[in-house]
Amino acid sequence: MKAIVFHAHGGIEQLQYEDFPDPQPGPEDVLVRVRAVALNGFEPMILNKTTALPTPLPMIPGGDIAGEIAELGSAVDPTAWRIGDRVSIYPVVPEEGMTGETRLGGCSELVRIPARNLVKIPDELSDIDAAALPIAYGTALRMMVSRGRVGLGESVLILGATGGVGTACVQLAKLAGAEVIACGSADWKLAKLRDLGADHVIDSNQAELHKAVWALYGKPHMRQKTGGVDVIINFVGGDTWVPCLRALRPGGRMLTCGASAGYATENDLRYIWTYELNIMGSNGWTMADQAEMMAMVAKGKLRPVIHAVRPLQETPASIQELADRRVFGKIVLEP
Repeated sequence: MKAIVFHAHGGIEQLQYEDFPDPQPGPEDVLVRVRAVALNGFEPMILNKTTALPTPLPMIPGGDIAGEIAELGSAVDPTAWRIGDRVSIYPVVPEEGMTGETRLGGCSELVRIPARNLVKIPDELSDIDAAALPIAYGTALRMMVSRGRVGLGESVLILGATGGVGTACVQLAKLAGAEVIACGSADWKLAKLRDLGADHVIDSNQAELHKAVWALYGKPHMRQKTGGVDVIINFVGGDTWVPCLRALRPGGRMLTCGASAGYATENDLRYIWTYELNIMGSNGWTMADQAEMMAMVAKGKLRPVIHAVRPLQETPASIQELADRRVFGKIVLEP
């Protein structure tokens, strides 16, 4: 099969479009013919080895995969799955780790996956849309709904709103009836956030975050229970942490599912106890979340934001675009 492969860590020059051995399914596996694969913000991090995650080499990137079953393992129930079924892949395999990080990913013509990791794609959903949803949109659904319980009339500040998780969070907050303040780093991205439904936008390169929030909602006041925003979505980390604590209303909650700008943050416990703030973590998503998100898109409740659809050979340039933060939404590749 053809695949995008890196044999050593480094820049995009390590990514090669080459012949690679076809994966061999075990008894409980299936082979999926990849029709579309989407990239995520961690692709440059894995390639450059800027995380502590051990990545076996050679590696094929890509964890968001949609395709059709090409071969069934000998122990797979043929009444549950058939060759030709359209499937989305839940990319976390407990024994092997994350697809595209510690096990071979979907930037290839074929991928091996346990049959228990398959999720049926609704007929109304295209392969491109199905590939865009699992990691980013599943993560957003769990964080916003299962953990955060964002509700009608709440104000929600979303950092990193222009990526896959962020664009999903904007839509889910609007769907819940919340008022959305979205942060982006360029005028063209801010315009797209407004088009997506954001009520207010903040240029994260120009404004002091907490002061921008105070200008909209007032400075938090504990006795009067006023000022600040109800919910902050912060999977950026780094030097954004304390300004976010200062921007929350009394009793507000901050949700995090990652730390794209660094996990070693400064903190200021005074804000947490004085304003009785709630800090909530959200770790990934479930297969049920993945299926629910596909159903929501199939019913027209929200849509995946697609930055570009390209041939698989353009993976290196696409990963560089991600690293340079020149992407709004998801990049989808077709083998």
